[in-house]
Amino acid sequence: MKDLIIVGEKKTYFTPDVNFSAATGICTIAGESYQEETFEFFNRLIAWLEEYIIKVRKPIQMNFKLTYFNTSSARAIQEMVMILKKYQSQGGQVTINWYYVDEDDSTYEEAQDMQAQVGISFNMIKMNE
Repeated sequence: MKDLIIVGEKKTYFTPDVNFSAATGICTIAGESYQEETFEFFNRLIAWLEEYIIKVRKPIQMNFKLTYFNTSSARAIQEMVMILKKYQSQGGQVTINWYYVDEDDSTYEEAQDMQAQVGISFNMIKMNE
């Protein structure tokens, strides 16, 4: 299985940097996410996760280091978290690290809501600005 690496763009729309490692199971999404074709972008990430879960079946560490994301990105991220929750319920080892700037940040609140809705815990990690 190949790694998934996407270099983010900051133009009219912003796409995050993506680095999903098949060898280590460490998956990171960083930057800002508001693009015109949100689901087209995230479908590649979701497909990679599903393939990893089926073929590799090793621990996954998902690192969300997003400083901003729009509503459609939030829905796609929640779909990824639901896939990870399902993997965990099937015996897979899952760690979700959610990085945030401060507790007043909208991404912090979104993470709190997502944990409650999906029923999986995140490690909330304050990052330096």
